[in-house]
Amino acid sequence: MRPKEIYEIADGLAPFALSKEYIEKLGAYDNSGLLVDCGGEVKGVLFSLDLSFAAVEEAKRRGANCIVTHHPAIFSPIKSLGEDSAVLACAAAGISVLSAHLNLDAAEGGIDESLMKGLGGRTPLAVMEQLSAGAYGRVYDVEKQSFSSFLSRTKATFETERVVCYGEREVGRVASFCGAGLSEGALAFAVKYGADTVVSSDPKHHLVTAAAEKGLNLVILTHYAAENYGFRRFADSMKSKLRGTPCAVFTDARFL
Repeated sequence: MRPKEIYEIADGLAPFALSKEYIEKLGAYDNSGLLVDCGGEVKGVLFSLDLSFAAVEEAKRRGANCIVTHHPAIFSPIKSLGEDSAVLACAAAGISVLSAHLNLDAAEGGIDESLMKGLGGRTPLAVMEQLSAGAYGRVYDVEKQSFSSFLSRTKATFETERVVCYGEREVGRVASFCGAGLSEGALAFAVKYGADTVVSSDPKHHLVTAAAEKGLNLVILTHYAAENYGFRRFADSMKSKLRGTPCAVFTDARFL
């Protein structure tokens, strides 16, 4: 199996066309795809949310010559490569890199949907951005519970203690947006569909105060913990189609 075939398997689960659709519809930016193609036979695959030196070393240790990431290994245009570049380290070691970003955020069973399910939701009452084969941003009902119970369950599910929270309302309807997806429009969407609690990562301060002014609970997960949860499920789906190819998942506990 070659890197292009790994790409095709990923494309079947989270179509890369969704990234282009997301960009065209929402004015976003992305750089998903096979970003480092060293060719040759893939001897092993390592799944890592980010392309870090720690991930590269783990791939070498396991004899994996392909790394699949969520966050693009190359995002902005590169003007030079030096010893501080994990991309260069991969190329030098003959390790190919595939990144599935916005397409995996929005895909059916992808990271945004996984965030909903991890928080206790099953079926969205509404989605903020509907795409041809997926969506982004969801409002859904969860079992009614105290805010403290919701926080405890969330920490356990996403395997993190690094949670910032505001509010004290009972939780029964949640709006969630994976990654740094909280915006003015996302808050308006949450209010429109009656959410009492909003979950996301990396919000700007004015959005924190706006959520409080609207009487919403706000739960801020680390970007890593919120997305690694769904990324591991994507890795499991990939592994089921890569039988015969050694696969492993690398989780960087520094960022949970």
